[in-house]
Amino acid sequence: MIDLRIADWRAWAPGLESAEAWQAWANAPWAPAEQGEQPDCSFLPAMQRRRLSRMARIALHVAWPLCGDDEQLPLVFASRHGETTRTYAILGDVADRQPLSPTQFGLSVHNAIAGQWSILRGQRGESTAIAGEADTFEHAMLEAATLIDQGAPAVIVVMTEERPPEAYADWIDDVPFTYAVALRVGASRPDAGAASHWQLQLSGRTTQADHTDWPFALDFVRALHRPAASLMHTWKTRQWIWQRNP
Repeated sequence: MIDLRIADWRAWAPGLESAEAWQAWANAPWAPAEQGEQPDCSFLPAMQRRRLSRMARIALHVAWPLCGDDEQLPLVFASRHGETTRTYAILGDVADRQPLSPTQFGLSVHNAIAGQWSILRGQRGESTAIAGEADTFEHAMLEAATLIDQGAPAVIVVMTEERPPEAYADWIDDVPFTYAVALRVGASRPDAGAASHWQLQLSGRTTQADHTDWPFALDFVRALHRPAASLMHTWKTRQWIWQRNP
């Protein structure tokens, strides 16, 4: 069992950009329509923004305000599927026998967004990129807890998925819409709101995973808005039990 302090958080999805919008979504969830919307990331110079994919913009948009300008904090970037849009475009070039762009390939790898964060924020500390299964969120939180146990005052965790191209419809069915959730795990900043405290425990089981309407990262956002004392997330032989502490 591990203890987790959620000192602050941010989330983004098409049409869900404010705290009030997420409160409404938490009370009655829906899958927003999307047409390629993305944050403007106006905190970055235009030249730097041009190189960012939609997924990178979304990830940086939610993570940026959780780290102070004078802080050096580890980052855990988590995504089950990664840059599917960029990868699909590269595969299309291969199929069309077009020359491949080294830049596009380099930015398609799973740790590219973590690297862009380090460069753009001037972060010189540790960063980790995780791709798990449907419980990628829990694995990211375990990584954050390990970093805190090793002495980090806080860790920025970013979980993001982009709605994949239609060609992936038969294989990717767990991304109802594009979203990103960023959490500051550990010590609060002076200007942060009230923290929430959780315990996370892994319990083995052998039955099939329970069906859920939303990825667990979004269920966790709902829990942050609601008084529920516990959550349970099951995937394959892993049952994750979340317990909110007073």
